[in-house]
Amino acid sequence: MEIRHLITFQTIVEQGSYTGAAAKLGYTQSTITTHVQALEQEIGGALFTYEKRSLRLTALGRELIPLAEDLLSTHEQIKNMQNVHEVKGVLKVAAPESLTISRLGPIIREFSLKYPHVKIILSNGTCGQNQVDLLSGRVDVALMVYPEINIEKCIHYTLTEEEIVLVGSMDGPDHFDDYKQENNSHFFITNEEGCSYRTMFETYLVKSDIRSFQTMELWSIEAIKQTVMSGLGFSVLPYITVKEEVEAGRLKILHHAETFDPLYSHMLIKKKKWQMPAAEAFAELVLHSIREAVC
Repeated sequence: MEIRHLITFQTIVEQGSYTGAAAKLGYTQSTITTHVQALEQEIGGALFTYEKRSLRLTALGRELIPLAEDLLSTHEQIKNMQNVHEVKGVLKVAAPESLTISRLGPIIREFSLKYPHVKIILSNGTCGQNQVDLLSGRVDVALMVYPEINIEKCIHYTLTEEEIVLVGSMDGPDHFDDYKQENNSHFFITNEEGCSYRTMFETYLVKSDIRSFQTMELWSIEAIKQTVMSGLGFSVLPYITVKEEVEAGRLKILHHAETFDPLYSHMLIKKKKWQMPAAEAFAELVLHSIREAVC
């Protein structure tokens, strides 16, 4: 089994096509096909199939992803054994927007100053997507806002409980009960489906037999805050994301008698035989920053 064949397989998965993998690796498409065929012959089954002209992984291909990632990681470590403790290279971090805008800025700035030879690639996605990206090897570190979790194959840190608040405009109702009235026309202003605190709130409404609200789905927390300030409705957000606006008197926290399930910020690192020094250094800074914030 040749390492270059596994690199080709991993690149096809990342790019979503043979053509994209060929462009990234500098191969012809026939070379990509040859690599895949050699790998399939050695493994004993097809790794990809086409459904409605779209490339899809087979069950065998999905099973190969984490194994290929571990082998390639080990191969990279062997090549760099002499410099294994140097903090350099590329570090891929996935985080939800809420943690990116409220907690990660100072951490990334400090990390970049301390480790100038590390290139950080930060991606934003829902917490569920960040977890998938970590387990599939597309990122090295994933941050999430979730209830308590226990995930195998990961080094897991529960960072802190995130206070979830209901916020409204300064000239709107003071209590959430006013929004629950049948004749109320205010929107529930929120972000995309799959967001953990949106899911928590909507699950609570169903369990508590509270009528569903008209939903206005926006693309960013900043857009949500601006729309709430305009008086169109209320939102449910981590307090850390609205702290500045609340303290400045641009948003207000709604009083309520609801009991929401607690949510926590988490940091996950994929377990490997050798841990990436950059990931370890980043995790250390995150933990230090959270400890400083809660003290």
